[in-house]
Amino acid sequence: MRRPVSPVLVVIAHGSRDPRHAATVHALVRQVRARRPGLRVETGFLDFNIPSVQGVLESLAAEGVRDVVALPLLLTRAFHAKADIPAVLREAPSRLRIRQADVLGPSPLLTAALERRLYEAGLSPADKSSTGVVLASAGSTDPEAIAVIAEIAREWRHTGWCAVRPAFASASLPRTEDAVRELRAAGCDRVAVAPYVLAPGFLPDRIARGAADADVLADVLGPAPEVAQVLLERYDAARTPVLTALGA
Repeated sequence: MRRPVSPVLVVIAHGSRDPRHAATVHALVRQVRARRPGLRVETGFLDFNIPSVQGVLESLAAEGVRDVVALPLLLTRAFHAKADIPAVLREAPSRLRIRQADVLGPSPLLTAALERRLYEAGLSPADKSSTGVVLASAGSTDPEAIAVIAEIAREWRHTGWCAVRPAFASASLPRTEDAVRELRAAGCDRVAVAPYVLAPGFLPDRIARGAADADVLADVLGPAPEVAQVLLERYDAARTPVLTALGA
């Protein structure tokens, strides 16, 4: 009996006028493809960049594709995951069977990726107990998203850092520079800023400016292997009902 074809993974990114954003998204998608060569992975953008999500879905339907897993390239469940993306998917061609995967965070793999970036920026595991970390995210008006960031900071603190404080580039407080000052006042020997963002752009640049008085500024998560693995985990969790329905 012929095995059913795996659903196409459509990675949905926000998009940005900053060309570094799309370049980073594409680099991450290449990581995903390399980890699972038999999986078809497409990328669509909500705004600013091409191809659009709608264009990707229409193209897949025209090819005869039936099953799609739409994966939001987002770290928290905020407005884009709850409203924008479902609205776009509702406009997809009716012949497509689409399942929306969960957002990427929170995940222990993402925390591991944050530490990877901090070590790449010059820290070592031996520095943890004397280093305070600012977990700097883009920010949101969604209370659920803000609570998730605060919880990640609390849990990460227990892995050995001197202290971990959440900060936000927009919509919420404190700002990165305020959290840096707070960690200095708390007595941490050094302060590091870990951007909890996937790709460069306007808000990550604001985080970087706020880190001017920090000792270490890590890079964005970008195409870290841990992030690619989370994408595949979210895809697998979403595709299982599809394959079950097909008798797999």
